[in-house]
Amino acid sequence: MFSYCADPATLDTFRWFSCYLTTGVHLSFYRSFLMVLALLAVTAPVALSFGFLGAMAARSHVTPLSWVGKAYISIVRGVPDIAFFLFFVIALDQSFELIKHHIVCSDWTDPIRQGNDFLVCPQAKVPLGSSPEIVHQSYGFMLAVITFAIVFGAFAANVLFGGMAAVPRAQLETAEAYGMTRRQTFWRVLVPQMWVYALPGLSNLWMVLIKATPLLFLLGIEDIVYWARELGGTKTSKFSAYPHPDWRMWYFLFLLVFYLSFTKVSEIVLERLMRRLSRGQATAGGEALRKEAAA
Repeated sequence: MFSYCADPATLDTFRWFSCYLTTGVHLSFYRSFLMVLALLAVTAPVALSFGFLGAMAARSHVTPLSWVGKAYISIVRGVPDIAFFLFFVIALDQSFELIKHHIVCSDWTDPIRQGNDFLVCPQAKVPLGSSPEIVHQSYGFMLAVITFAIVFGAFAANVLFGGMAAVPRAQLETAEAYGMTRRQTFWRVLVPQMWVYALPGLSNLWMVLIKATPLLFLLGIEDIVYWARELGGTKTSKFSAYPHPDWRMWYFLFLLVFYLSFTKVSEIVLERLMRRLSRGQATAGGEALRKEAAA
């Protein structure tokens, strides 16, 4: 490859693009797509867990716990997402460093808060300045997952709370009449049946989560938006072996195709899952499937 691309100025158009698209920075661009997919794969179940716990708390018969669940749902849903994304990243980062500071630098006498500055001892930095780049990237990814999970978990909690409320009361009363405890009724009757009512809302939330992944760029993570902007910007021969005019439109068009394709595949999978969950249920979807099978 080195000899093939030794002198980009002498290459024909096809060879020029083949060399240009396989540079190290472009490989980072391609890896950033895997990072987005990894973020979705990790965040979705974590956010759903946050949502399930929030919904359980909101419908709890213990009043303080119910207040906590409903406050979590209302506060996060009522504040712009970007404000929470920026807030949680800073808050979590400083919380980790503060805890570590009190552990490893107990003899520190200087104030941590000095005006607008947050200063901890060098040993308390998370991660340490001497840590490998992969550690810094993993730490940023972890903060992003926690932040996305907290924000989208509140929306999932609201959807699941509504799904639980939509399960016919007669189902629960029948379970109680057969001698099931409140816990048995919840896990054996309510939870299995709520998914068919919650899935449409969770499907929309999944689509919103996909569209929110470019917010990684605002969190300082080198994601696909960052690389599209960097690679697509005008490059001159002074700074690059592959000079080109402003190609950002083409890079962002590629991102458009990627997101549209991904959401289309998600729609197909979610539609099939919805049909599977609706089978045998006393819902409009279940009734439509029964009529379809009888026809």
